[in-house]
Amino acid sequence: MRPPYDITPKILKLISSISEKIGEVKANYLSKQSPQLRKQNRIKTIQSSLQIEGNALTEEQITALIENKRVIGPEKDVLEVLNAIKVYHELNTYKHYSEKDFLKAHSALMNGLIFNAGKYRSQSAGIVKGNNMEHVAPPFQNVPYLMKDLFEYLKDDRELTLIKSCVFHYEMEFIHPFIDGNGRMGRLWQTVILIKDYAIFEYLPFETLISGTQDEYYKSLSMSDKSGKSTPFIEYMLGVIEKSLTQLLHYNNRILKDNDRLEYFLNQGFREFTRKDYMNVFKDISSATASRDLKKGIELNLFGSTGQLNKTKYVVK
Repeated sequence: MRPPYDITPKILKLISSISEKIGEVKANYLSKQSPQLRKQNRIKTIQSSLQIEGNALTEEQITALIENKRVIGPEKDVLEVLNAIKVYHELNTYKHYSEKDFLKAHSALMNGLIFNAGKYRSQSAGIVKGNNMEHVAPPFQNVPYLMKDLFEYLKDDRELTLIKSCVFHYEMEFIHPFIDGNGRMGRLWQTVILIKDYAIFEYLPFETLISGTQDEYYKSLSMSDKSGKSTPFIEYMLGVIEKSLTQLLHYNNRILKDNDRLEYFLNQGFREFTRKDYMNVFKDISSATASRDLKKGIELNLFGSTGQLNKTKYVVK
């Protein structure tokens, strides 16, 4: 059975915007991110997701741990990061519809942090904010059945992946299947679901925006709880994804080097082209940057040119 939610005008607008941006990612050079950028985004993802849970390690310290360097910090924080590095490294090995893989990921993520990592809770649980009980989770006896139903939902190909990832994230947080690690597992598994159709999400650190809007994150969870539908959370998460894609597009345009652009452009199969053709592929660069790129391409003997000024044509060698 499909978990309850409504399709609102805001959700439709966000899906349309996200689809356009994903199209821009695919049509341009972003599907081929540099190893350096992938590494930076992976670090941001780990740091932001764990920061939400109170981890105090910086991006620099996480970078050091990835590079197998010694870091001075709280033992628990270091272990959380080491576990997360391992899990995110194996992201592509997890099947989004596999409950077994889900439990395996939790076991690795929480290894050494709780006694029953990789197993559903066997006691009552809830979320307390200040002096108030914010959320009372379903009885622990119901968790295996509720999670089984949720994974059945993931197998429904009629559902949009973007929607499905948000619904799973919310419903999992509502069920609260583990004693600890529910938040980081919700964010991790939403990524696992998304990369099934969109490879870019493997390195897109939308956790950074969640970390910066934690009040909205928890408010959308609370509103969904009160309404009995995941609609408010879907709207919030799609907004986060849309902003993350926007930032990624702008960020990559700033750091991509001329050699990267030239290599990507020539892989598109052009035999003859103009500066306008080049700028149609790289929509956010200036005409001056395009001219500099093309001048370098000629110097590198990648292509020759005929004509002058606006009538210049480039011929691939």
